[in-house]
Amino acid sequence: MARSNRPRGRKAQQPSENDEAGDLSHLLSGWRRSEVRRDGLWHVQPVPAKQAVKTYLCPGCALDIVPGVAHIVTWRGDGVLGDAADLSNRRHWHLHCWRIK
Repeated sequence: MARSNRPRGRKAQQPSENDEAGDLSHLLSGWRRSEVRRDGLWHVQPVPAKQAVKTYLCPGCALDIVPGVAHIVTWRGDGVLGDAADLSNRRHWHLHCWRIK
């Protein structure tokens, strides 16, 4: 009798929309990193040019970050008021301005 090469186990499950959203958020959170600077611990998350849709003021150079320009968002990682307060005080920086901070 000839051997069959068809898999005989369970069928692979197709990911649902909820699973895809969970996987996407996991991937996006993977880009976030922590950096230690002279003034403490900072969480840093890059914003690609595609997702930059608003104008922000860079605290490093006091110039606008216009839509369509890749930049980073930072917030304190060791603030005394808690995570919610630190997250609400996040700032958008030009990549160069953050590097020379």
